[in-house]
Amino acid sequence: MTATIAVRPEPQSVARDGLGAWCGWVMVGAAGLIPLLGWLSPLGFAPLLPLIGLLCLPAVRMTDEDRPLLIVLLGALVWGAVSTTWSPFRPKSADHSVILQLALGLPLFWSAVCGARRAEPRLNDLALKVLAWGLALFGLVQLADAFTGARFYQSLHQTFLAPIRIDLAQTNVGHSSYVLAVLWPAVLVGGLHRLWQLGLLAVAVTGMVLAAHLFGADAPVLAFPLSAVAMLVVWTWPRVGPRLMAAGAATVCFVMPGLVWLVRASGDYGVLEIHAPASWAVRMSYWSHTIDWILARPVRGWGLDASRVMGPGITLHPHNGALQIWLELGLIGAAAAAVFWGLSLIRLERERPDLPMAGVAGSAAAFILFAWINYGLWQQWWMAVGVLVPVLAAMLSNREAKAKSTRAPISG
Repeated sequence: MTATIAVRPEPQSVARDGLGAWCGWVMVGAAGLIPLLGWLSPLGFAPLLPLIGLLCLPAVRMTDEDRPLLIVLLGALVWGAVSTTWSPFRPKSADHSVILQLALGLPLFWSAVCGARRAEPRLNDLALKVLAWGLALFGLVQLADAFTGARFYQSLHQTFLAPIRIDLAQTNVGHSSYVLAVLWPAVLVGGLHRLWQLGLLAVAVTGMVLAAHLFGADAPVLAFPLSAVAMLVVWTWPRVGPRLMAAGAATVCFVMPGLVWLVRASGDYGVLEIHAPASWAVRMSYWSHTIDWILARPVRGWGLDASRVMGPGITLHPHNGALQIWLELGLIGAAAAAVFWGLSLIRLERERPDLPMAGVAGSAAAFILFAWINYGLWQQWWMAVGVLVPVLAAMLSNREAKAKSTRAPISG
């Protein structure tokens, strides 16, 4: 018969793993900063993720499973670079060049993922615990802001940074709820190992939903049930669920212009726009103008970052990542984006129910929702938040691999 016993790794082998220890401490340091940046300064994610990647460069590896996804990203990067030759937008300086940011960011973002994979398991566990407690504290201060009308945020901002009006403080607190909405599923559900951790989950989610609702951030409130459904689907059907998510995200990304066009062609678009809340009416106006520009140049698009100069119909970007891809990079870019989402989400597939991957699915669902109704694709801090999802997936996979490796079959 077969039994299993716990096997401790030899201390000598752990001591020799200098790179694993280095990457592990990088992850612990990042885990301490992520909740703080998420609450006080989400723009700080823009330098944080490249810094993590820079520090973890010695850990860069590419597996056979990674290759298709990286080829798609590299191909999209090349196409984006080519499209700058006909884009009407001309950056004033190198630090405003999206293609330069993407060219530098892609290898560093990938390095951050590899660093999470390579982190020494004990330190990886510590980083996940630090992040879990940090997100619970993040939710707690959002609760405090919800009950004080963001006076708590305002007082700390004035003490340590600069004076700030209460309306801007409330906007910032609502804005920070997007970060918590992306992170809590992977960290607090995916990393759930003890029953008491449900308390951390309750605090984080309650704080996020209340702060978002009170300070006018609709999307994080919508993201909560969406993430819950995504987690349930992937947990219940560990093989079929990720495939459904992958197919759904890829399809919607590809056909988004057609969906908007069909609603507009029905004649109800204007009525819906008039009766929609102000923020949604603005989005619908942007989307309608974007469709007209896409139809004028559907194959090659208008070039990278072209949406910046398509005012007054569009201000900065269409507030819909799928439409922005079509507008700027055309059919080729849209196809690359659809394949990217399909390949990324299908990697959550497992043979049996897997809580960590269900948590990652919830985080991915929230990020995709926000990408489709809120942020511009090339906002550096927002791209960095998106990269945190595969980083967390790598950290959780690291922990699961450790759990499996500490059990070995013996005969008896």
